[in-house]
Amino acid sequence: MTAPSASRVGWPDVAKGICIILVVLWHVVTKHAIDVAGAGPVTDAWAMLNAQLLPLRIPLFFLVSGMFAARAVLADDGNSWRRRAARLSLLYVVWVLIQTFVLALAPDFDTARATDGWELLAQLTISPTNLWYLLALAVYLAIGRLTRALPTAVVLSVAFVVAAVAGAGVIPDLGNLWQLVQNLFFFLVGLRLRAIVERFAKSVGVWRTLALAAVYVAALALVAGLAIRLLPGVWPALALIAVAFGVSLSVLLDRRVGVIARPLRWIGQRTLPIYVLHMMPLALIDAGLDAAGWRTTPALEAIGPIVLTAAVIVICLGVHALLMRCGLGVLFDPLQATDRLVPRLRR
Repeated sequence: MTAPSASRVGWPDVAKGICIILVVLWHVVTKHAIDVAGAGPVTDAWAMLNAQLLPLRIPLFFLVSGMFAARAVLADDGNSWRRRAARLSLLYVVWVLIQTFVLALAPDFDTARATDGWELLAQLTISPTNLWYLLALAVYLAIGRLTRALPTAVVLSVAFVVAAVAGAGVIPDLGNLWQLVQNLFFFLVGLRLRAIVERFAKSVGVWRTLALAAVYVAALALVAGLAIRLLPGVWPALALIAVAFGVSLSVLLDRRVGVIARPLRWIGQRTLPIYVLHMMPLALIDAGLDAAGWRTTPALEAIGPIVLTAAVIVICLGVHALLMRCGLGVLFDPLQATDRLVPRLRR
């Protein structure tokens, strides 16, 4: 979730654009569509499709984040990674607090919301909310830095074992803590194997992408057919296949389908405001539709998740633009406040 840069390669932003859209779509379906009166088989199909994309969207997101963090984390100077980690930690605290107050306006919405000080403290520490990605990145940056002197094979082997254990459902169900644990591996792959990922991206072609898509679909079918999703090692292995396909698809779109790649790249450079904001307009829309007695139909079920996902993203970007225009950019970079304050204190 970094700021736009004119010099960087395009496909990682395409990948991020795909991932953030899929994150919003996931929440639209699982927290709204399935509970709408009249929902039936079409909504069930949306839920099934979203479930098949679970090994793709977050692992791919973290792979790209690890690639972008590589120089800062592995550099001799530690100032850059510490600043990134501090920014992410503050972002998490700020937006958990904001979200807690806003979601109180939609108390029946299906997402974690603290109702007292102890619950809030838990969400800020051991039981992360839906904003857990920010906290995870801060933790991953620290782990990446602390382990930078260790051999890559050792670091990735240990991280894979951790992901295998977490993917087997062993981690206590404390908010999104299990997701924070199981996705460390993919961040470290991006961090440690950036050059290999870039070489892989350069070699991507149509047939390789189609082959990886076929392997991904076959792997999903095999895991479902044998009911081995919780077998240790299955989740990270499946996610590796999904990530390889995601990278290939992103590269292919970036090279050959500019009409799709350009908006995805643009969205991918603006993932932070979409991520921190999207649950709030979704909750308010859900509450409004519920109060109005909204019922869906098969036709609306088919297009509703797409329309609502697009609407939520547009609202998020609009709110972000408004907040920036009002001089509230500090909400998206809390370190701006300390950067302004420290020079004044030194006078």
